[in-house]
Amino acid sequence: MPDKAPGNAERYDDDSRLPDGSASAAGVAEPQEDQAKPRKNPALVWIKEIATVVAIALVLSFLLKTFLFKAFYIPSESMERTLDVYDRIFINLLVPGPFDLSRGDVVVFKDTQAWLPPVAQKPAGPMDWVGDTLEFVGLAPDASEQHLVKRVIGLPGDHVTCCDAQGRVSVNGVALNESYINPAEIPSPQAFDVVVPAGKVWVMGDNRNHSADSRAHQEVNGGFVNIEDVEGKATVIAWPINRWTVLDNYPDVFRNVPQGTLAK
Repeated sequence: MPDKAPGNAERYDDDSRLPDGSASAAGVAEPQEDQAKPRKNPALVWIKEIATVVAIALVLSFLLKTFLFKAFYIPSESMERTLDVYDRIFINLLVPGPFDLSRGDVVVFKDTQAWLPPVAQKPAGPMDWVGDTLEFVGLAPDASEQHLVKRVIGLPGDHVTCCDAQGRVSVNGVALNESYINPAEIPSPQAFDVVVPAGKVWVMGDNRNHSADSRAHQEVNGGFVNIEDVEGKATVIAWPINRWTVLDNYPDVFRNVPQGTLAK
């Protein structure tokens, strides 16, 4: 039997046909026209990458500042030895709400009750936009409103008094051994006897002899700070680098304090 049908041309795998049926050179690919791609400018590529990184960093900073952390600086000595003048701190915006305040927390709150003297507005400068931008994204301290920083001593319902025979503050009948107080000076006795109302806290500075805190403002709102004015809980000293530390709320100081009358 013949290997192929009569009249049919033998075909091999390396045969190729053009669309019109004509044969092309076996095994030879049709040449394609070179399309030269324009070369990218390395400088423009580098600038684009840097701009992308900066944009992502700014967005992340803004989100952190809006929902998690915010920067502040310390303008006075009222919290020494815990916080020095010009320390930069970050506060946790999740305290208070959704997380509750605790006794011993260091908090930053808005001065809605005029504890501080008014500050004269500085004339606008040509470089103000730089500081405003850094403040907006949370990389610079907030200067839009006056704020104060103190330590929470009494929560809603707590009975806070001073002073016992040793000059100590008591909360709900338990005298506090406040290890965070500035050891450079013995606090001057300043008598008070208060019960913290709902929605408020009693605050004091760690540098007791140099802190105009709840004790000094009892003629306004009883000296209490509205919880709604609390911006957040100070969590870390971020600057200067040699001062970097996580801030403590000294739970051992308040461990034996019973719940107040408004406790859940």
